[in-house]
Amino acid sequence: MSERENPVEAFKRSTAATVRALSGRSDVQVGFSSDPPGLSGARVRVPLPARDLNPQDVAKLRGAADAVSLRLRFHDNAIHAHRMPLGDTARAAYEAMEQARCEALGARHMAGVSANLAAALDERYHRQGFDRMEEREQVPLPEVLRLIAREALTGAPPPPSAAHAVELWRPWIDEKLGRDLKGLDQFVDDQDAYARAVRRLLADLDMEVGQEPEQEEEDDREDQSEQDENQPDSGQTRGSDDAESDADSMSSSEMDDSPEKGEGAEEGGGEEGDQEMGEGEGAEQPAGPGQPWRPENSRRNDVDPNAYKPFTTQFDEVVDAADLCDPDELSRLRHMLDQQLQHLQGVISKLANRLQRRLLAKQQRSWNFDLDEGILDAARLARVVVNPVLPLSFKKEKETDFRDTVVSLLIDNSGSMRGRPISIAAMSADILARTLERCAVKVEVLGFTTRAWKGGQARESWVSAGKPANPGRLNDLRHIIYKAADTPWRRARKNLGLMLREGILKENIDGEALMWAHNRLIARPEQRRILMVISDGAPVDDSTLSVNAGNYLERHLRQVIEMIETRSPVELVAIGIGHDVTRYYRRAVTIVDAEQLGGTMMNKLAELFDEDDRRGRGRGIWR
Repeated sequence: MSERENPVEAFKRSTAATVRALSGRSDVQVGFSSDPPGLSGARVRVPLPARDLNPQDVAKLRGAADAVSLRLRFHDNAIHAHRMPLGDTARAAYEAMEQARCEALGARHMAGVSANLAAALDERYHRQGFDRMEEREQVPLPEVLRLIAREALTGAPPPPSAAHAVELWRPWIDEKLGRDLKGLDQFVDDQDAYARAVRRLLADLDMEVGQEPEQEEEDDREDQSEQDENQPDSGQTRGSDDAESDADSMSSSEMDDSPEKGEGAEEGGGEEGDQEMGEGEGAEQPAGPGQPWRPENSRRNDVDPNAYKPFTTQFDEVVDAADLCDPDELSRLRHMLDQQLQHLQGVISKLANRLQRRLLAKQQRSWNFDLDEGILDAARLARVVVNPVLPLSFKKEKETDFRDTVVSLLIDNSGSMRGRPISIAAMSADILARTLERCAVKVEVLGFTTRAWKGGQARESWVSAGKPANPGRLNDLRHIIYKAADTPWRRARKNLGLMLREGILKENIDGEALMWAHNRLIARPEQRRILMVISDGAPVDDSTLSVNAGNYLERHLRQVIEMIETRSPVELVAIGIGHDVTRYYRRAVTIVDAEQLGGTMMNKLAELFDEDDRRGRGRGIWR
């Protein structure tokens, strides 16, 4: 190192070299940021080192760098995705315990790495307030399982900041799992075997993990073979149940008498073909002289049984956030939100100030001069004094386009957003609302979820009605208004804390929520309307999907998006957290870490407010 070289830069260079060596990959790109550490492909983000390079901060930084390096070296994404559980909590725990395995492989063989990881973990849980949590419900179970798995794999106790939080859960976990956790040690070198063992442990904790992939494939093969065996031949007579189910399309005798039966079945193949086939279809009828041939379709006026519909809207609700929580608890939740994200306040505020400067730059005053009425133009009074014959001159300020704008933030309040994603979404919405309000842009913040898990009163009504076929959506919607567009930020500030309340986040039915937010914007008087959706996954409602097609909710979401993007004046943009939303939305971006949300929101809005970005884009008309 040269005498003039900055010690911090030398430390950055040595840390980057250590990351490449520990990960075993020379193509790794290491970046230093004030954001929390993260990993995206071959790009590693680690915290910025302190200027004084004090030993405590250095150990934390090295621990964060070691954690992502070990993940790169010992983790296989394909295996991980192959064994991924179904439930949201199970997925979070599965992810946390895999991280514990990767770190254990490094800590068991390198004492320095072990000390660095311990320092980073202690700082992580201290920052998240684990040392202040007194009740078990306040402590995220996935993080506890990560620390207990780390203890089983390396023998290292939980860090001091999380020791009490782990002890709150330990009796319950020991009762459920007994000695099974200690057996994880034998699988630490085999990710696939370890993933299977973790799935068994999560199932013992009553989490939703689903079937093993191999078992699902075997069941699918068995189901297919049973369908093939039960498929009636052309000369066989169907049972009464089959005949009743096919009464709308054709009778079994008509099917047998059709001369082109085999060919028609092949052409119509699949469920859609069976549903659309009418009487006599399969045998082409000759057209009369001068008449074009048209296929017969006796069901062309029937309602599509697969069209999206709710079974009942009686139990749906649109509710203000303040009505779901008493004021004291709302204040406590807001205080908790501020504490958890205090370290991000400076980062997001800088981005918000940057956005504000960009918007205010477009607010530079411009005037029309030499008018007969308006504001008296003082700069031209001198010529009137010199020549009183000249008339007074007036001026009027030109209006800027972007002022007449409303922005709606629609935030996914599903269970999979629990933890860091929903906290950062709440804080980003808070900062964005303040920023745009200072720029005279109206902002509303909305959330969507359901009132119950796996169906509520809507499902009970369906069961009471005898479980009719094709019931549609079977859950009670809950659409939450955290901040209305006309409500000042200072009055709605506490409402955003509601997102941290236990039990609020349930399932997500995106299509109807998107249409609800869109219709609210359509009713606004502003000329420009922007809808930003923040989500971390495809629409999921177990109750609805269990009695409808597997793509029932997703298909409806695509239909709503297509309508808004092609026929509505609302400008739609989406941000996916760990989920590729570009396959749904034309204007979308996907982020890997929730910590990137604030900056991404600011950047996308800045793009939308940029007049050059709007130029050349066609806008449809909402009818």
